[in-house]
Amino acid sequence: MQRLVIEPNQVVANQLRLSSTQQHYLYRVLRLGTGQQVVVLDGLGKQWIATLTAGSDVAAIAAIAVSPPPAQAPITLAIALPKGNGFDDVVRQATELGVSALQPLISDRTLHQPNPKKLERWQRIALEATEQSERLLLPQIWPPLPLRDYLAQATEGRRWICVARGDAPHLLALALTSDPLIPVAIAIGPEGGWTAAEVEGAIAAGFQPASLGPYILRAITAPLAALTLVASARALKEAPEKSKAV
Repeated sequence: MQRLVIEPNQVVANQLRLSSTQQHYLYRVLRLGTGQQVVVLDGLGKQWIATLTAGSDVAAIAAIAVSPPPAQAPITLAIALPKGNGFDDVVRQATELGVSALQPLISDRTLHQPNPKKLERWQRIALEATEQSERLLLPQIWPPLPLRDYLAQATEGRRWICVARGDAPHLLALALTSDPLIPVAIAIGPEGGWTAAEVEGAIAAGFQPASLGPYILRAITAPLAALTLVASARALKEAPEKSKAV
């Protein structure tokens, strides 16, 4: 069944007020009609079955019981913006992999300054990927920040900065020793990597250097590899708890 992310305030009692864009998508693009159904979700954990009515701007809805997800803390990817439209792919694939938040960064080696309109595009891509991947929670995407401003923010939990060379411990090993109930932030560098000064500044701000393995990854590959490693470590730690419950 087709899925559609909505704003929470579109739901009033047992009705869904559809925006003109949503009406166009459902009735013109998908060619749905009266009586047909779609799954709608608010990106905050709630979802409904919506039945289209004769009035194209209103749909009748019924709540769907949702099993609570495993208790896990959020994972934030802080990524130095790659060249071109590479961040579009990162947003889409990181959303599919379950990222909680994405923080674009402007580093010393960032090759271009982002257009302010890009944020709206990234949020739209995340919304589409949320619908496609059947996840319940819509990830947050924040406006780009200079690295120094991001490092100055006070955040809780484990913080890792991925480095390409050196003898830093592997990110998987670090993730396996981390409590899944503690938030995680992972910083990923640009083409050419972080400068030495940036790594030193991150360490001073409480970040621990981490390795993604022996190979040099592209700027759009590294964040997905990092997210996969941390998510896999959490899944591995969750598996024994499930077996105990059985």
